Amino acid sequence: MISPRMRHTRRLAAAAALLTTATLMAPGTAAAAQDPVLDRQALQQSLDAAHKAGMYGMLSTVRDGNRTWQGATGVADVTTERPMHPRMTHRVGSISKTFASVAVLQQVASGTIELDAPIGRYLPDLVSSERGEKITVRMLLNHTSHIADYLAPAFPSLLEGKTGSLDEHRFRKIKPAELVKMGLEGTPTGEPGATPGSYSNTNYVIIGLLLEKVTGENAERHITRNVIRKAGLRHTSYPRTPRIPGAHSKAYESWYGLIDPPRDYSVYDMSFVRTAGDVVSTMDDLNRFYRELLRGRLVGAKQLAEMQKTVPVNAGGGYLLYGLGLYAADLPCGRFWGHDGAVFGMGAQSLSSPDGKRQISFGMNLMKYQRVGDDGQLEPSEIDNAMGNHLVLALCGKGGATAKSEQKPFVPFPTGRTTVKR
Repeated sequence: MISPRMRHTRRLAAAAALLTTATLMAPGTAAAAQDPVLDRQALQQSLDAAHKAGMYGMLSTVRDGNRTWQGATGVADVTTERPMHPRMTHRVGSISKTFASVAVLQQVASGTIELDAPIGRYLPDLVSSERGEKITVRMLLNHTSHIADYLAPAFPSLLEGKTGSLDEHRFRKIKPAELVKMGLEGTPTGEPGATPGSYSNTNYVIIGLLLEKVTGENAERHITRNVIRKAGLRHTSYPRTPRIPGAHSKAYESWYGLIDPPRDYSVYDMSFVRTAGDVVSTMDDLNRFYRELLRGRLVGAKQLAEMQKTVPVNAGGGYLLYGLGLYAADLPCGRFWGHDGAVFGMGAQSLSSPDGKRQISFGMNLMKYQRVGDDGQLEPSEIDNAMGNHLVLALCGKGGATAKSEQKPFVPFPTGRTTVKR
């Protein structure tokens, strides 16, 4: 799940704010690429720095060719002090969008779906009339449909600076058509197809319904068989209950200090995100997934090229270079592809080099830990800086971290920055 109202935010590098795809250095020009990426001691120290800065717990898996490092820091449970473990399963939020997009591109390859066909052709009763004819499948996938996000009406207390909705709806079961209805009834953020786009979870709930229409089966089951199993992922799933399967940490939500102390939301009915953010995975599985995708083993070269055609997308105050279910991030040592995500109490990010050789996937179990200034804007956090350092160190080595430090601080999770109502 990602939304200006529903996820924590990060500022990035040389961009004005929150632009993951801002160029820190021209791709391929940094000497950092020559540094050994898997400095295991430095990686663990950088992970520990995030815990020391206040993050409850983190887990991370870094890959460089055939070499892999897995690490964890902090606690999975603040009460029992049970430690984090790098192989724990984790809610990965909007990383789920890449899974859904891959399933759609597979249908495009088979001729069942046309990327530039109007969504009204497939779902006339859901997105009807003029909008259904103007909004294409591609616009849903790259967030240029300008359909409003449904998350605000789904959790109305958040717009009032209160968090009661989070607890009231903990075990609510909500149908995807209801979520789409909320988004369609909201004020459009622009004309269909206009750029910059506007990030909206509603798009990917519609994508799930599109998959169900053309395949004749439940979207999650279809994605599980044709994407998750095809990629060889052993610990990735759409949970059938509000509980996270397998060994996992708790999920602590602070909501910018409004929930104090942070509350555990690891048991939560995730029907409110559906194919937009319901995947549970491990960090090793995420790396494998993006490696298989970028090496052309889940979709063909033509479809992967479509996924990597990016447009600027407004993600709550900053912009992403967003493709079809994944975005581009330019770091000191080059361009990387992936996604990030956040749900109540858990967040994750996964980035891979274009050839899939250098990768990082990491997750954390405390969300919206930042505080809000008098101007209503989120204040910088040392946790952000520490996580950004870990990410750049993992992908670019020590030279990359040095190059990064000469720029404005790099921090992950670009989307979601907005004024926070208190």
